[in-house]
Amino acid sequence: MPRSIWGGVISFGMVSIFVKLYAATESRDVSFHLLHKECNNRLKQLRWCPPCEREVAWEEAARGYEYAKDQHVVISDEDFEKLPLPSKQTVELSAFIEAREIDPLYYERSYYLEPEATGVKPFALLMRALTEKGLIVVAKIAIRSKEQLCCLRPHNGTLILETMFYPDEIRVTTGQVPPEVKVSQRELEMAFTLIDLLSQPFQPVGYRDGYREALMEIIEAKLGGQEIEGARPAPAKPVDLMAALRASVEAARNGKEASARLPKRRRATAV
Repeated sequence: MPRSIWGGVISFGMVSIFVKLYAATESRDVSFHLLHKECNNRLKQLRWCPPCEREVAWEEAARGYEYAKDQHVVISDEDFEKLPLPSKQTVELSAFIEAREIDPLYYERSYYLEPEATGVKPFALLMRALTEKGLIVVAKIAIRSKEQLCCLRPHNGTLILETMFYPDEIRVTTGQVPPEVKVSQRELEMAFTLIDLLSQPFQPVGYRDGYREALMEIIEAKLGGQEIEGARPAPAKPVDLMAALRASVEAARNGKEASARLPKRRRATAV
């Protein structure tokens, strides 16, 4: 069982729900060490103080906010503890809204909420109420000395807490507006046909990280003294949009017909 990263109370009006918070996701990226090319030994990253000309241990390090060029105000752990944030121990539910009102761009990271023994019934009540009303609830939570906007939503028999970015953390698009492009009705209809042929329920179990698998193949091949020849990208060619759409629709239609002929068990796992 993973270790909880936060424990506190969900405040639902006058109802208190004691809960713990667990990370709902984990990275499966292939990790690498930084090596010295000359001898293949692992490099060390040092916390180096130029004026003192020596390495600095963690216990000697402090956090500082730069308020002017090379001028810092030091903030200690005790200072963080003094922050007047009720969200350090309490998630106070502030607004119930429909999920479609939040652009997914605001979502940052997902966490599972688990009720303590004394909070099981009010936790179940909140989860069922949100499910039947089709709503999510916005709140705030302080995790690791940072207060964040968040929302709670029901998912597979439990509640998920999604941390969210504040509006001023979302980058505003400042690029050039693309020129107006005329799209014919026939092209649009062909695009609709292609979309309809490729539409299907989302089955996450059918998706794999192809990049990670290919990378592990290369690593295993190099361990075995083999070399893998990389794929050569095809040169880009000017494409006639209608011809490309027709070819795509035909390929999608053939793929759908082939999938329909597969045995039921195999078809269930094909993506």
